[in-house]
Amino acid sequence: MAGGESSGHAPYDSVVTTQLEQRAQHRHSHEMAPKRPARSRVFWLVVGLVGLAAIVVARAATSGKSGLALPNQLQDLLTLSVSVIIESLPFVVLGIVLSIVVQVWLPDGLLLRYLPTRPVLRRAAISMFGIFLPVCECGNVPLARGLMLKGFTVSESMTFLLAAPIVNPITIVTTHEAFGFSGGILVARLVGGLLIANVVGWLFSRHPDQNSLLSPGFAEQCRMPDHDHGDSRWQKSIDIFVREAGVIMPALFIGAVAAGAIQVVVPRTVLVALGSNPLWSIVAMMVLAFVIAVCSNVDAFFILPFANTFLPGSIVSFLVFGPIIDIKMLALMRTTFTTRVLVQLTVLVALMSALIGLVVNVFG
Repeated sequence: MAGGESSGHAPYDSVVTTQLEQRAQHRHSHEMAPKRPARSRVFWLVVGLVGLAAIVVARAATSGKSGLALPNQLQDLLTLSVSVIIESLPFVVLGIVLSIVVQVWLPDGLLLRYLPTRPVLRRAAISMFGIFLPVCECGNVPLARGLMLKGFTVSESMTFLLAAPIVNPITIVTTHEAFGFSGGILVARLVGGLLIANVVGWLFSRHPDQNSLLSPGFAEQCRMPDHDHGDSRWQKSIDIFVREAGVIMPALFIGAVAAGAIQVVVPRTVLVALGSNPLWSIVAMMVLAFVIAVCSNVDAFFILPFANTFLPGSIVSFLVFGPIIDIKMLALMRTTFTTRVLVQLTVLVALMSALIGLVVNVFG
């Protein structure tokens, strides 16, 4: 699993075959028992769905002549929140379904057999895996761990982890639906995501001991076999759906309310003052992306209301920085990487995201 830039790589056919044999042996060594989704996953799924439904019902009950009378600010909050939900929810569900197809129904190792041998070209190809593994950043951490278990180096898995939330069909489609090709936002997001992933992957590939980049807990977990307890594909599909939806739905609810609240609470004069400054608009958007932690499948709809106030470069910085580094992602990545690595990642991604935003503001 470890190795620097000059490390060799075992043929993928033998690597995948070994993994399949190990999993088969482990399955037969346990009793065949169905597994139900964890109660905590179901709880958060219910919380997210109830929250989304409550916003939509409240908006419907307060609209029209027979609607309940609410203060204008609260009415605007509901309207803005519902607009984000309506635009993004179908893409969220589609993303979860595609994630299930990739993780459960495609043959194991299908995407891992044919890769270039040269490290630079290899990482470039890996950074495009998001096209075939269309999950948001919530699901990319376990996928990156899986790549390491299949023989990828830490830096190669990191390249996938950083690029996949941006370079995947769902994110591309939602970004296009929100912005089209105006301001170069879509192109800058894709190019910026690929650039950051490959540069960071190259930098960490220079580390002489890549295993030391992993947290002790995950390094131990890598040595443990896969526990699937003989679940059927349908059982696994249900479990993944509950797990993904249990993470994404509450995030969508919080993100939708936050998007509406910021538009209503923050004085427009402050937004205009920040949004018209080439530097401070970028800083403001990156801070917002870090705190809000909206899923990459829906963040384009989240930030769309700010498009008329903030410069295009600041929107690009939000769309590039947020899917890679935010509060949620740092918590997830801490299960895999050391704190020092996360600090280095945050600084590198922040500087490069800001630079990309400045370039868009100056030359866009």
